[in-house]
Amino acid sequence: MTRYHLGRGTGGRSKRIWWVLLGLVLLIAASSVFIRHSYTTSLLPVSNSEQTQIFTVASGSSFKTVAAQLETKKLVRSAWALELYVHSQQLGDKLQAGTYALSPSQGTKTIVSVLTKGKVATRLVTILPGRRIDQVRADLINDGFAPDAVDRALNPATYSDDPTLAFKPEGVTSLEGLLWPDSFQRDQDTDPSVIVRQSLDLTAQKVTPELQAAFVAQGLTVYQGLTLSSIVEQEVSKPADRAQAAQVFLKRLKTDMPLGSDVTAFYGSIAAGKTASLTYDSPYNTLIHKGLPPTPISSVSLSSLNAVANPANTDWLYFVAGDDGTTYFSNTLEEHQALTQKYCTKLCNASN
Repeated sequence: MTRYHLGRGTGGRSKRIWWVLLGLVLLIAASSVFIRHSYTTSLLPVSNSEQTQIFTVASGSSFKTVAAQLETKKLVRSAWALELYVHSQQLGDKLQAGTYALSPSQGTKTIVSVLTKGKVATRLVTILPGRRIDQVRADLINDGFAPDAVDRALNPATYSDDPTLAFKPEGVTSLEGLLWPDSFQRDQDTDPSVIVRQSLDLTAQKVTPELQAAFVAQGLTVYQGLTLSSIVEQEVSKPADRAQAAQVFLKRLKTDMPLGSDVTAFYGSIAAGKTASLTYDSPYNTLIHKGLPPTPISSVSLSSLNAVANPANTDWLYFVAGDDGTTYFSNTLEEHQALTQKYCTKLCNASN
């Protein structure tokens, strides 16, 4: 009789499978311990050095980019560990742009805390193109500077030796139009006069001798060139249209026509403490008075300066900024009125 030993082969295979599974479990456990240890170690400080490095997080940066930069600068041990820590703490959207003072002795957790809580060593203060001097004042105060310190900083007498003030005629008591728009670094000890002086210095650099000569060729002083540039800056949003707008204003000046600029009228009424008005009679209202206003009406940009220095080779006499941001040029008052009615239904009605 044949005897069958049921289950002997199956049982052997089962034992082998269990041993393999056990080995896999142990390997996974060991790997997990190793990875955990490696991760924990990677979060530790790079060294005991407390020497700080200035590290800037640009606006729009991701933690992935910043982590790689920190590893390259040897401020953290591992970019991947930093990214994993940020993910585990759900801090991915908390990164704050700014300039920081970091050291290799801080460790990843501390550095992440600094970067997400905005503990900046310095931060950027920005003067924007097209801002009136009263708006610049408000911006500086909102950036944390004391109002009295800002008022002192915006007093031209503070910078009597600055070459930019040579552009300003005698008797003008404002820095309107002389501050160059840019971003400047500050810390808790920075006086606003430092920011203003840096801005003035940039204006002196940007208004080159070549640019000054181009203003003179248009029959303008440098200050008048800055004044007309500020009007172009305010009137025309698209840089590509500014040279044609400058041509219109220059032609009007040369033919003794009023500039007819709404933005100058608004500036004069606001400067007088009134609501923005086209009818308020001030020296700035070029709808009423011929010639340029007494001062610029805002900060400028390089595109507006270049537009006035190098106006388009056109022969327009009118333009209107449409609701779509496009500037429409014309030769006659009738054409101008038709374009205004067609393309400037919202903006022009709001201005009246």
